[in-house]
Amino acid sequence: MQITGMKYGQKILQLAEFPTPTILCNDAFSEDIDALIKKRGKLVVKPVFYGGVGKKGKAGLIKIVDNVADAQEARRELFFAKHKFHGNTVTANGATYEEFIPSDYEIYFNISVSTESRMVSFTLSIDGGIDIEELPPDRIITHSFDPLTGLKTYHIIDALAQLNAPSEIISPLARYLPALWELYNDYGFDVMEINPIRMSKVGKRYVPYACDFKAMLDQDNPHNKRLNLPPDVFESSLSEFEIEVNALRTYQGQSDVAIINPTGTITPFMFGGGANSAATEILSERTTISTDFGGNPPFEKMYNIAEIVYKYWLKNSNVILVIGGKANNTDIFVTLKAIVDALRDYAAKHGKPDVYVVIGRGGPNLIKGMAYAHDMLNNLKIPHRFFGYDSSMVDVIQYAVDVDDWMKKKKK
Repeated sequence: MQITGMKYGQKILQLAEFPTPTILCNDAFSEDIDALIKKRGKLVVKPVFYGGVGKKGKAGLIKIVDNVADAQEARRELFFAKHKFHGNTVTANGATYEEFIPSDYEIYFNISVSTESRMVSFTLSIDGGIDIEELPPDRIITHSFDPLTGLKTYHIIDALAQLNAPSEIISPLARYLPALWELYNDYGFDVMEINPIRMSKVGKRYVPYACDFKAMLDQDNPHNKRLNLPPDVFESSLSEFEIEVNALRTYQGQSDVAIINPTGTITPFMFGGGANSAATEILSERTTISTDFGGNPPFEKMYNIAEIVYKYWLKNSNVILVIGGKANNTDIFVTLKAIVDALRDYAAKHGKPDVYVVIGRGGPNLIKGMAYAHDMLNNLKIPHRFFGYDSSMVDVIQYAVDVDDWMKKKKK
C-alpha cells in the first residue's frame, strides 16, 4: 500500500509533530484560498494521485500561482490530470492547494531497510527537491542504525557533518528528523520518504517543512490501521493480474503486487520492503511488476502466486529474479520449491521458457531450498545462478540486469 502527496502525508506527519505547510483540499472556499495566498504571496497547486506516483514536477503537474483565479484554474486543469509513471498512465482524483514555503535549502530524507546491511537505514542529502538518483555519490549519505535504540540526534549530526551542511540547518534537522523513526516504526511503514524538506526561516531560526511525502505501508501489519486513513487512499484501478493475486490475501503471508511495465523483461519475486525498494528502483523499466511476498507464505499460496505471475509475465521475460534479505521466519525451502514447481508445471503445459533464473536469498532452510531449485532447474535445462545471504542485494539485482542484457543480445 503506497501513499503519495501531502493530502494524507500532512495528517501522518502531524503524528510526529513534524512541521508541514497548510493544506486546503478540493472543497476550499475562495476566501480560504485568498488568505493562504496572502500569507506567503503565492501558493502551490498539486494533483492528488492514489498509490505511489512520483515525478509530478518533471511532468509539469505542479503549479505555483499568486491569485485566486489562477489557483482555481490550476485546480480545474489538474483535477483529472493524466500522468505517465513507470510505464502506466494514471489519472488524478482531485487537487490540493498548499502553502508556499520559501526556502534557502532543500533536504531529502528517507527511512527504509538497507540493501547492504539488512538493517534499518536513513538516507539524507542537502540537495533535495530533485530525483535522488540524479545526485552524485558524495552529495548523499546512507547510514544504518540499530532499531532497538532508534534514530538518534547524533546520527543526523554526524551525517550532516559528512555532507558539509551549513551549520545553521544542523540543529533544526537534528531536532525533527529523529521523530520520523518513531512514526516509521510505530505505524507499520516499509518506506518513508520526504522530498523536499524546505528549510524556511521563522524569526531567526530555520524550521524544516515537509513539502512532499511518499511512503509504503505493510498492508499485513495491523499497526498501520492506527493511522485511521480513509479506505479510498489505497484505491487504484486494479489489473486482472492484481485482482487474481489479491484473492489470495486470506492466506498467511504478504501478497502485495503492482504492475510497473507490461513490456518489461525481468519478472521479480521480491521478499521484504528493502528488496522491493531496491529492486524496483534499480530495475526501473525492465521490471514487469513490483512485489512483496514476505511473511512466511505457505507452499499453496506461494505456488498459486507463482502460477499467476508466470501466466501473465513469463512469456516476454528474460529473467526470473527471486530476491530478498536474510529472513528470520520465512522458510526458504518452501518458497523456492513453490516457485520452481510452478515453473516446472508451466513448462509442462507451454514448453520450456527461454528464461534465466537468478536467486538471492538467505534464511531458514536456505541450502535445502537452493539444492532443490538447482536440481529442478537442471532437469528443466533452465540456466540459473544463486547467491547467498552474504551477497550484496544490489549486486545480485545488477547481475540480473546484466543477464537481461545478455539474453536480449542472444535472442536477436
